[in-house]
Amino acid sequence: MPTTERIFQIFKELNQIPRPSHHEERVADYLCQFAERLHLDYERDAENCVVIRKEATPGHEAAESIALLNHMDMVCVGMSNPLSDPINAYTENGWMKAHGTSLGADNGIGLSMALAVLEDDSIVHPALEVITTTNEEDGMSGAAALSKDFLHARKVINLDSEDYDTITTGAAGACLQFHRIPMKRQPAPGGKRRWYRIRFEGGLGGHSGVDINKGRCSAVVAAWAILAAIYNEYDFDVASINIGEANASIASSAEIIVCVPSGEACEFVKSQQDMMNAWLREEYPQDPKITCSIEKCEKQDTVIPTEVFDALMGCLEQIPQGMVRMSKTMKDTVETSNNVGRIVTEEDHIFVSTHTRSFIDDDMAALSKEIANTFAAAGATSETIMSVPAWQEDQLSPFLQLVSDTFDNILGWRPRMVAMHFVLEAGFFVQHYPGIQIASIGPRIVEPHSTSERVELKTIEDIWLVLLELLKKLA
Repeated sequence: MPTTERIFQIFKELNQIPRPSHHEERVADYLCQFAERLHLDYERDAENCVVIRKEATPGHEAAESIALLNHMDMVCVGMSNPLSDPINAYTENGWMKAHGTSLGADNGIGLSMALAVLEDDSIVHPALEVITTTNEEDGMSGAAALSKDFLHARKVINLDSEDYDTITTGAAGACLQFHRIPMKRQPAPGGKRRWYRIRFEGGLGGHSGVDINKGRCSAVVAAWAILAAIYNEYDFDVASINIGEANASIASSAEIIVCVPSGEACEFVKSQQDMMNAWLREEYPQDPKITCSIEKCEKQDTVIPTEVFDALMGCLEQIPQGMVRMSKTMKDTVETSNNVGRIVTEEDHIFVSTHTRSFIDDDMAALSKEIANTFAAAGATSETIMSVPAWQEDQLSPFLQLVSDTFDNILGWRPRMVAMHFVLEAGFFVQHYPGIQIASIGPRIVEPHSTSERVELKTIEDIWLVLLELLKKLA
């Protein structure tokens, strides 16, 4: 029986290759070289998506072909330079974690499983297509651009699920938008002024879909609160804003540089540190490590025009952030949400990203339009980077029942079948490949898209055994 040792070796190899979204070239190279070493056919498209094909185990050529689906990019949190910073993984008390960064188990573990299947000729399987997409975490442009003949299989095992005891049979749709508020920077004011750096650090952050209703503090909301408090009392200027780590994450940190007149206004700004920390403790008990600090800093050369800052504050006040509505038909499931992932001041504009999710496509479209209209009224432009339809499988289909039966055969229990409030590429696959059926499974991954990301080792072994048996049955 093949063991999980090779999965961990492949995962370690993957973690030596920087793979933030939009920069997957080196991982695609690795996959192509992997196929060449095994003398397997493969294709690589213009988006660097790769499909590797392996013939059926001898004697099983008549079986319907199966695809194993993963994505090769990861959300790089805690890295000052995601294109060079290493991932230092370690194991502790039955879990794999990383020192100070996200781990990349999402979706590196699933990809490692698929490659281990390709490598091991003792595994019984039908004809296989191992397809690995790009930019899943920040736009899904890889899946969106797939050609109609890139994938031939019409049954897909997606190894990108993070809930070990479930088969994911549906996912919310998602619309990622980039908004840009134009500005022409102004010289910093003279006179007696004090400059301060306001920081929020230590937030849990997390996935802007599955973690959106867990009571975590978005650094966007915290930053807006302190800026609004100062704004309501004194004239002040903002030189720079840098909030959030990734478009698909709840912001866990923020840094804002402001200046205020000397005297009473300075004392007010300094007093906000203790007030904000008390507010954070009271408002976000589930996020105990997030803190606010305010320190003097060096004078800046330029500031954001007042009217542009007003426009930003107005937009953040008007658009919904967090859970918008719970589902009436799916117990304990968020139906619609919106998250502001990043806010960054550039030379000639302020950049804001919003990630809107819903199981109802019309509701997602309406909320996304409302958000874009809010920014348009403030003089901003909005660009839709990704719009993925919601996806829902028939939970009574023979394919999904076979997956459920396999869990029962191997592990002695049946997984729940659930639709999750995160977006999967399945929506695009359903559009591209009529008649396709998709079941998403995977090990237990906790706190993806954060420095607390970890994967439970025992569940990797269990899912591996389920996958091997499932492939054997499908053969």
